[in-house]
Parts: sequence; structure tokens; C-alpha cells
Amino acid sequence: MIPVTTFAGKQVAVFGLGGSGLASVRALKTGGAEVVACDDDPKKMVEAAQAGIATADLRHIDWSKIAALVLTPGVPLTHPAPHWSVGLARAAAVEVIGDIELFCRERRRHAPQAPFVAITGTNGKSTTTALTAHLLRSAGHDAQLGGNIGTAILSLEPPRAGRVHVIEVSSYQIDLAPTLDPSVGVLINVTEDHIDRHGTLRNYAAIKERLVAGVQEDGTAIVGVDDNWCAAAADRIERAAKRVVRVSVRRPLADGLFIEAEQIVQAAGGSARAIAHLSGIGSLRGLHNAQNAACATGAALALGLDAAAIQPGLRSFPGLAHRMEEIGRKGRVLFVNDSKATNADSAAQALACFTDIFWIAGGQPKTGGIASLAGFFPRIRKAYLVGEAAEGFAAEFERQGSQHVPHVVAGTLDRAVALAARDAEAADVAEPVVLLSPACASFDQFRNFEVRGDAFRELVLALPGIHPK
Repeated sequence: MIPVTTFAGKQVAVFGLGGSGLASVRALKTGGAEVVACDDDPKKMVEAAQAGIATADLRHIDWSKIAALVLTPGVPLTHPAPHWSVGLARAAAVEVIGDIELFCRERRRHAPQAPFVAITGTNGKSTTTALTAHLLRSAGHDAQLGGNIGTAILSLEPPRAGRVHVIEVSSYQIDLAPTLDPSVGVLINVTEDHIDRHGTLRNYAAIKERLVAGVQEDGTAIVGVDDNWCAAAADRIERAAKRVVRVSVRRPLADGLFIEAEQIVQAAGGSARAIAHLSGIGSLRGLHNAQNAACATGAALALGLDAAAIQPGLRSFPGLAHRMEEIGRKGRVLFVNDSKATNADSAAQALACFTDIFWIAGGQPKTGGIASLAGFFPRIRKAYLVGEAAEGFAAEFERQGSQHVPHVVAGTLDRAVALAARDAEAADVAEPVVLLSPACASFDQFRNFEVRGDAFRELVLALPGIHPK
């Protein structure tokens, strides 16, 4: 745990008693703050009280005595409307912050030179974060991995010399971290997502940019420049006299990191050299993972690793559960769990990796649907549609004319797996792939994408004749 001493002797309100909220309560109390906690879920309030946490309805406290409101990232800060607790805090001129901000303040107070890598992006941030930590650990470094990827940041070990914090940071968390100042900031990409929470794509992109714009004066901003939002951000950060390392998987760069013939190439001062090779690394399959690997490599280089240390780390990376995860084979058929693909752009990255796809898609639809994936439709032998999005996706397939995709509204994941496995086995193709890459949120039928992916894994492993990976 990281004790939060910056609020010692002060009263702090915490709203949201999920994993990060409870971690914030414990860290604040350990650091000497007086904490009052609240949640809209009465059950969580009861559980917190039973655990010895002081709870109260924040509508009935004296806000003049509160130093800060610590908000968990799942609670709306601005859109579609600020949560009622945010309104009360603002009316009392109380700052509203999150657990990432608490970490930043503790680091500045106790270990300002301790390495801190913060990573964001619409797609790929979990893989890039896990890979960066893996590269560091495989080279013998103490790398603390957490944030949006799983372990709440304040549940990690405290910052100190020789210890690197590698943290995945969502746009919601950046919004609650006004002084976010990593030593290495990574912005992988920006595409449309979370507009319901940020209002416009421009707002969303500006929040993402803040993570890399805020790197320390002697730090490094690593920015993927294959989309216009990030390319413009890199230019602005450079004009602000910060060190910028640009990353591209689509074109060579005169200065930065790029992908060429499955190699990560570093260019500087008119010369270029290969840093690492990606060929044959199954956990880093596809152009999207090449981008993730190049960004992670950029972070590792910024922290002092060399090519000799980076290459074995890339080769030993096991990959992430639910992201292009190979579950097993049944004869020629490969089953791939890509449940983390919760929007069309993320699903596109998986569809680009295979040519004979039996695609399981659907769930709670997001803005834009799957119209943007039409270029991948020729790769899809048949689609199996589930959840709330099924009818809309079917209508999109019908609209495509010559690009029409054979499909069936399977409704549920278990039926989709059974149908896709049967059709893939019978298909006259060399390498059929049953791919769960939903292009949707999971919340219509599953609590989160992890539960959805676990259900897919169980269904696949229950198939007769399956050989687990």
C-alpha cells in the first residue's frame, strides 16, 4: 500500500466503494487523513461500515470541513451530467480528484525522481502497459504494474529509487488527475470512444493528450502518430520544449520508432537501426500489437534498457487474457478470445490478423456500430450475432450489398460458440478461426469483458476434441 500523507490531519470525502475507492480509503487513513465514504449502492455502504470505514450520506455533511472529494473513475465527472457528489463539492469549492492524483502527490513529496510510466490510448493500453512492465521485469527491474489494468495504484508498493511504477490510465482517471506528471508518458492512439462521458471526441482527445503533455521537464512523451489527434498532440508537446518520441506502424519516420518488415526500427540523426524483431511472437500478432510493442519499447529505451535486454523480453511476453488470447484448437480450427475488443476499432485489429473468420460479435452497442469494419467483411466466412446489437449488426451486413456477410442471430454466447465451431469444422478452408471479438460492451449479458471472455473460454474448452493452448 502507498500511504497518502498529503492529506494528513484533514478530512477527505471518498465517493465510490469499488476496488479503487476502497484502496483510496485505506491509503488515506493510513496516511493520517480522516475519511468519510459514500456510495449510491446501500450494500456497499453496509459492507464498508462493517469493515470499520466511516460512512455517511455526503448530502448531509459539512462540506466546509472537507479538503477534497476523491471520486472513483466510474462516477461521472462532467457528462452526461456531473454526479450529485461532484455538484456538492464544487458548490463548496472543494477539489475533485482521483487515486492517480493522490499517487502523483505522494511521489512528488517523497520520491520525485522515482520512475513513473503512465500509459493511455483508446486501444492497446492494457497490452502496452503489461508489456512495458514485462520488459522491465525481464531485465531485472522492480516494476509495479497497476492502475486501470487491474490493481489499484494505491495498493502497489510506494515509489522509491530503483522501483518503476507502470500504470495504465483511462481517460476517466486522467480527468481526475490535474497534476499528472509521469517521467515517461505514452499515448498510443485516439479514436472515438467514451463520448457519453466526455461529450465530444475533441474533449476526449484533449484529456488523453494531458497525460503526455504533463511529463516532467526531464521526462519523455511517447506518442503514436498514426492518427491526426495524436500527431497534432506530438507537435504541440514538442513546441512546449518537451522530449517527444514519435511512433508509427504505417510509415518510416526520420526521428522516432517505426515498424518495417516486422522489425522495430529506431531513427535519429539521419540514421536508423533495428532495435527488435517481432516475427514469430504469437502474443504480439498483428499491426495493432506492433504498435503496442513499439510504444513499450520506446518506454523501455527511455528508462535505459538496450536492444539486448528488450528482444528477449518481447519474445517471452505471454500476452493478456481476453486480448487475442489463443484458447485452443480442434483439428484445423483455432479459437481466439478477444473479448476485450469492446469497440469497432479494437475489433478491426483482430479481424486484420486472420483471413477465414467465423466471427462472434455483439453485446451492448457503441456509437458507430460496425460500419467502419466493412473493409474486413471479405475475411468473414460467417458471423454469429449476440446480445442487444445483434439485429443492428445484421441490418448492417444486409446493407453492404456485394460485401454481404452470411450471418445468424445466435442471441447468446453459448449458441454462437456451438454454431461457429460446427461451421468452422465443416469449412473448406485451411486455417479457420473462431474469433470472439465483439465490437461491443459486455453489459447487456455480462458484468464485464473479463466475465464474457471467461465464459467463452469455458464453452470452447468444453467442446469435444479440443486441445487447449
